[in-house]
Amino acid sequence: MSQEQQVAFDPVPQVAADLKLAPQSVAAVVRLLEEGATVPFIARYRKEVTGGLEDVAIVAIQERASYVKELEERRQVILTEIEKQGKLTDDLRQAIEGCSEKARLEDLYLPFKPKRRTRATIAKEKGLEPLSDRIWAQGDGDPAKEAVAFVNEAKGVTDVEAALAGARDICAERVSEDADLRAIVRDTYMTTGMLVVSKAKEHVDAVTKFDTYASFEQAMASLPSHRFLAIRRGEQEGILRSKLRIDEQQVGDTLVTRLKVRKDNPWGKHLELAIRDALTRLMMPSVESDVRVDRKLEADKAAVEVFALNLRQLLLAAPLGTKTVVGIDPGQRTGCKVAVVDHTGKLIDHAVLYLVQGDRALDEARKSLRTMCKTHQPAAIAVGNGTHGRETEAFVREVLVSEGLQEVFAVSVSEAGASVYSASDIARQEFPDLDVTVRGAISIARRLQDPLAELVKIDPKSIGVGQYQHDVHQPMLARKLDQVVESCVNLVGVELNTASVPLLSRVAGLSATVAKRIVAYRDKQGAFRSRKQLLEVTGIGPRTFEQAAGFLRIRDGEHPLDASAVHPERYALVEQMAKDLGVSLPTLVGNGVWAGKINWKRYVSQDVGEPTLKDILAELAKPGRDPRDSFEPPKFRDDVRTMEDLTVGMVLEGVVTNVTAFGAFVDVGVHQDGLVHVSKLADRFVRDPNEVVKVGDRIVVRVMEVDLARKRISLSARSHDHPSPPSASQEARSSDRGKPHKRPEQAKSFSNHPFAKLLPKG
Repeated sequence: MSQEQQVAFDPVPQVAADLKLAPQSVAAVVRLLEEGATVPFIARYRKEVTGGLEDVAIVAIQERASYVKELEERRQVILTEIEKQGKLTDDLRQAIEGCSEKARLEDLYLPFKPKRRTRATIAKEKGLEPLSDRIWAQGDGDPAKEAVAFVNEAKGVTDVEAALAGARDICAERVSEDADLRAIVRDTYMTTGMLVVSKAKEHVDAVTKFDTYASFEQAMASLPSHRFLAIRRGEQEGILRSKLRIDEQQVGDTLVTRLKVRKDNPWGKHLELAIRDALTRLMMPSVESDVRVDRKLEADKAAVEVFALNLRQLLLAAPLGTKTVVGIDPGQRTGCKVAVVDHTGKLIDHAVLYLVQGDRALDEARKSLRTMCKTHQPAAIAVGNGTHGRETEAFVREVLVSEGLQEVFAVSVSEAGASVYSASDIARQEFPDLDVTVRGAISIARRLQDPLAELVKIDPKSIGVGQYQHDVHQPMLARKLDQVVESCVNLVGVELNTASVPLLSRVAGLSATVAKRIVAYRDKQGAFRSRKQLLEVTGIGPRTFEQAAGFLRIRDGEHPLDASAVHPERYALVEQMAKDLGVSLPTLVGNGVWAGKINWKRYVSQDVGEPTLKDILAELAKPGRDPRDSFEPPKFRDDVRTMEDLTVGMVLEGVVTNVTAFGAFVDVGVHQDGLVHVSKLADRFVRDPNEVVKVGDRIVVRVMEVDLARKRISLSARSHDHPSPPSASQEARSSDRGKPHKRPEQAKSFSNHPFAKLLPKG
């Protein structure tokens, strides 16, 4: 597209119509994004111009605008190319300009697209196109007699049948390249197509994790995304085979009818043969491939959304806060690595505990842990939930009880991604002289203090809260997870004087390079005294400062509002409010009584409206308030530590660790999470598991089945469920019917840290 066309094209009308949003709001978002504003900044500080759109809607506008612009660019390329060929009719131009989907646009371009030599092009080279025109027209005359004129052995047309076959090839290609006819076939695949799955011959007799789909079929229209991805993974591993089946005869009949084939006409019989050949040889393979690609994209989007939702819950998990914590990375042969971090997350002590090397080593471990607790007085001991984790928890509890350290509690913390962090460049930069296992123990302790601050150091994909994350489109996944991390970080806010480089780099407007410069400046000049001091850092100009400042906090700084989410651009306004009340600014900030006396309507202006003013008043009442829940660890039964301790029918409390499209995984304290299938999540029909549970929820479950061989635990959250022999079809049962419901009381958020599981008291 030319520069002039780019300037002239406005995506706003199309985006607004597609997303059903006010055009003025969409226009404001598009303009702000083009000016370099970030999504968090727009969502928080530009509510007046966007109509109060949240970050989810802003991201949707951003993505749809990008799609519409790409579509327009492709449209112009196609129009130019067809015009060069001298084949651009008014009707075709109108169809192309009115096209709103890429698939339809490419179908319209298909007849004019440069292509390799086909049976049709070869037939045209042999001079058979006039004969194909006769077939298409279905006029008078005898096809066999007229075909005689086209027999030419020199061109490879040896007889009448060869001439007619070549002419039919030309007609078949013409049929296959018709956009309207391709749309019929594509719609058939999507609405009535059946995905038929079977095992590959070499795996028929083997037991595999894909046996649920060994003999399986389901309508494409009702196939859940997670099931499609599971089947696709089975195909990639060579265990499964699948075919997308449609009623070929019925579709062929539809095409014959659409093209008004005269079956009583001799030419019409040849046209019908060409149509059915076009369907089976040309259209079905290519359209099936397109449908699979489209379905994969839909499944990827659904899987990414599940991952993003779970990740958001983890990142916004309740922090223990600024308290000293002992972190333990369990180990048998090499011992348990122990790290003590102070209230700021700084390493102050570390050791190794040997629990399985004999009585003497065990006594030394008890003594070492006791000394650490008495010396550093931690609030909690965080134990990694990996191998030997529950045994280590039991040891820690024993020491705490025997030493009368009731004020210290032990919690199990997920190790997901800890090994990735401990071997990362970030960990090496933080602790260059420490073993990777000690770094892992530090990470475990810090995760309990502030999960958000620690987890931003890890690739989100390594945290393991999604479904089929390795199978989805990786750029899409990375982009979405980055958006989630950025959203969470900016929602909570970042302490400027303690934040790490990875955390700072997630602040709106700040790159990794600028984050490093901020830390370097802080190390050299000392703690920041004010937000405006950021302008002294190389690489931070007015634009970057505007985007980032509101999300950075400075406790006990020179300006009282630097500890709040009030943007510096509104400091003068708040100062005027304090003046009007007759109090000092420090008196106003943090005083809910004084803040409650402010009549926001007095301060409405052209730039500042009700949304911003109400946000300001909320901040004045509780400046820098952490939006996350308060920490509250759950409890597990002390007599249930391994899968072998589980019995069918047992009722347990558990914590939701992952939510997928087909159900929720629940930790009941035995290393292996159990699955509550979507059909067993509530006493009613549930369409989407996210309707009733989220990561971090505490729920009561009943053990329905324990499969030690496959390390699978089947659970139920239904009140009336009693164990019964498992149904072979349960996992394959479709769960995508019905209407969404409100979240029941049973599944209220536990308001706990999703990594934390308090050991039961004896």
